Order: sequence, then C-alpha cells, then structure tokens
Amino acid sequence: MINCGANMDILEVLQPEEHVQFFICDSHRPIDLFNIYNDTQIRLLMAPDEDDNIPAYEEVFRNEESDGDESGIESDDSTEPSGKRRRFDEATIERQIERRQKKRQWEDKRNKIMFEYTEYSYYGSSSAVVMHNLAWKMSKDTNDLLWWAIVGLTDQLLSKKIDREKYVSDVTELNRHVSRHNHRGEEEEDTVSINSMRISFTPELQLVLYRHWSLFDSLKHSSYTACNLKLWTLKGNKRLLEFLADMGIPLAQCKQKFSAMDVSLKDNIRETLEASAKKFGLDSITLPSFQVQYGFKNKYCAFDMAYTIGASLEAVEKDKTQEENFLHALDCLSRSHIDKQLHALELSKRQMKALVNQVQTLLDMAQVMSAGPFLYACVQDGTPDVQHFSRPNCLNLLARFTLEAYVKMVKSKRAKTQPLVMTAPLDLDKGTSLVIGIPPLPELEQSSKNFFGRAFEQAAEKTGSRTLHDKFDPSIIEMKTEDQSKFFDALISLLT
Repeated sequence: MINCGANMDILEVLQPEEHVQFFICDSHRPIDLFNIYNDTQIRLLMAPDEDDNIPAYEEVFRNEESDGDESGIESDDSTEPSGKRRRFDEATIERQIERRQKKRQWEDKRNKIMFEYTEYSYYGSSSAVVMHNLAWKMSKDTNDLLWWAIVGLTDQLLSKKIDREKYVSDVTELNRHVSRHNHRGEEEEDTVSINSMRISFTPELQLVLYRHWSLFDSLKHSSYTACNLKLWTLKGNKRLLEFLADMGIPLAQCKQKFSAMDVSLKDNIRETLEASAKKFGLDSITLPSFQVQYGFKNKYCAFDMAYTIGASLEAVEKDKTQEENFLHALDCLSRSHIDKQLHALELSKRQMKALVNQVQTLLDMAQVMSAGPFLYACVQDGTPDVQHFSRPNCLNLLARFTLEAYVKMVKSKRAKTQPLVMTAPLDLDKGTSLVIGIPPLPELEQSSKNFFGRAFEQAAEKTGSRTLHDKFDPSIIEMKTEDQSKFFDALISLLT
C-alpha cells in the first residue's frame, strides 16, 4: 500500500485472512498503533527516526488475563456446602477494589495518551523518498527512481505538507545521490547520448511553470509573488510593473512565451530576479531544487513536474475517469511520453488560472469570513471552473492560497493565528460538498500540524451530520450540503 493505509487500522477495515501480509509505505501521520504493534500481518516501510512520539506498548495495550478475576464479589445466593452464605475476607475485597482503581487509572491515562497521539494529523517523509532509499540500500536505485523521489518530495512542499526545514534537509540528502548518479567528466560531456537523462542541483525560482509560460503570467499565478505583491489590487499590479522595470525587462518580453524571450534576458533570469526581489519583499523567491534533462532538448524542473502530475491526477476533462487520469499522470513521469507531459502542462496552467480567479472572487466579494475560532470560505455553485475544486488536492491548494492572500490583504493581526475551513460543491445530484480544514498560516513558511481531522469527527458525531470520512487525509471530508449549518455551529462551539 503506497501512500495510504498507515493511519487506519488495516486489519479492522479489511478483515483479511490470517496468511495475508500488508506492506505499507505511507507518509500520513500519526500511524495507527494497531499497525505499529502488529508484528505478524503488518510491515511498515518507514525511516526508523520517525517513531519518536509513538507511545510504549504497555501504555496503550493491557493484558486482560493479568487483571485477574474482576467480576467482584460473588452473588448473595451462593452458599457454602453447609448452607451458610460465603463470607469474603476483607483483605480480598480491598485487593479487588484496589485492582479496579488501578485499572481505571490506567484507562484514564491511556485515553489521555491516545488523545494526544491522534489529536493532530501531519506528514512524514515522502513515500517516494522512502522507496528510493530502500532501493538504494538494496543496490537497485537508478536515476529514474531518484528523479521520482525528487518529484514526490517537491509535491509535499508545494502542498504545504512538510515545512521548509524538512524539505531542505531531504533535498540535501537527495543531492548526495544526484552527485553519485550524475557525475560526468569533461571528456564525456561531448558524447552525451540523445536518450540520456541527467539531473542537476540548482536554486529554483518560486514561480509556477515560468519556463513553459510567459514570465508575466507566471508572476501573476504564483502564490508567493501574488500574495506578497498583493496582485488582487490596483496598487499590487502597479508594484508588479515596478518590479519588472527594476529588473530592466521590457513588458513586451515578459508577456511573450519564455522560450521566445531575448537570450541575454532568459539566461540570467534567476540572477536578475534575485537582485530586485529584496526591494519588493520577495526575500525567499528561490529554493534549492533539481532539474532533469532528457537528451539535448527537453528540460524540466522538479517544481514544474510536481505541478503537472498533480493537475493530471485531478484533471476535469470530459469523458475521463479517475483511472485514466492516474495512468496519464504515470505516463507523464516517463521520459518516453513527452507529448503527454506537454498536455499536462496545459492542464496545470488551466488549474492555476482557476485558482487565481477563485481567490480574486473570494477577496473581492468579501467571502472569507471570521466564524470566531476559525475563518470560513465557501466556493459557490455556478462559479466558473468550480469543477476543479471538487478535487481534494486542488481544494487544498485553493484553501492555502486563499488563507495566505487574506492574511496579506487584511490588517488584522488575529488573522495570522486563525485556521481556515473551506467548502466547495462536490455532487449536485447527491447534494454533497467537500469540506477541508487547514491550520493557521505558519511562521517562516513552516507548516504546522492539523487538528481538523478530530474536530470534524466530533462535530459530525455531536450533530448527527451526514458525513463521509473516507479520504486518506482526515482533514478532508464529504458532507451533505443541507447539514452544513448545524455542523459548523457545532464546530464553532467545539473550538471556542
């Protein structure tokens, strides 16, 4: 089971036969304790340093046989052979009472430990990175496997599943493998095969798909630049033009396709952007990343690949099933399907445009509202491109984009400490919506643990709301639209 199954009791859910074994490689945390302590049917593939917070076995599991006879005092009608009622020794009664008290104390402590362990959901190391490390230790790693590990890690960062510190740490580790696999002498440089694959480590701009778009469009559709420059306002658009002028790049060059730009501008674009970025509050416009080159022509960066794979998985094209989307995304990872990668790039651009337009609508219509302990936003039915947001990952990108934009736009300091709950139409015929909860905007671009999974469960249970908690991420649920009002009332009461 890849990237699923770790945070649920697999044996309870699937009820397999005793001879069946499960091998689980999953980044979802926390891991279900029944999976951790089952040493016969469950095999967890994970880094050994990720189990620091797992409770000890004796703290959460108890051998009932060792509790002895806890049935209490015999019933009054039990008699001795002589016909007299049995009398119990006072010491025996005291031992039974003491044993019950100890059991109750143990159960109270266990409940507290279990609550603290399962209170937040978060993510561990990327499954792609774990699988690559496993292949490496078995001496079966290749450049392709390494590139897929890089794409998996990059996707975690773009989805805000891991913090920047964790990302940089894993990138540093992967760079060692990149050096090992892609070391080539000067003499070999002239004899590169047209079918070769080479990965290189390089600082990467936080601009979405800029090599395959225009620089102007990329700046407008990247969450980092859009939020920091406040591009939803007239003043923000003016600052964007000032930024381009400060870089010395003519507007005509910025608005044409990047590949058609003047070579002198194109080749030094990162250095040019970095030189002007600090003046406009874009101090972290670059991140360490990787590029891959197939032969002499096709070059992709890990950021672009992660965006396109995500867009392919959740494509909203007509007459395409989820299975077909999955296979298309799988083909995009192959170097032999360049045409499908190009198609996925267009899907990703379409998704980015839908995201930016929706954030603009939510801000212009003041549809991001404070519900007390959290912010709330609703994507209305009938909104252009609304079908994009019936997909979990795309809704997650929208929610995080919206929260970051809202915090930058409003002057309230409280907004920085508030989480966001967002809903979007899922199935109009069934009357269902998709609901997601994300944690507050983190300091220094670090993601924080998410408490909405448990909160959603408790609010649904308290109100009897018709919800479906069948996503691998517990902070995303499906709900009957007509139950939203009472559900959110309970959620407000719960978190206040």
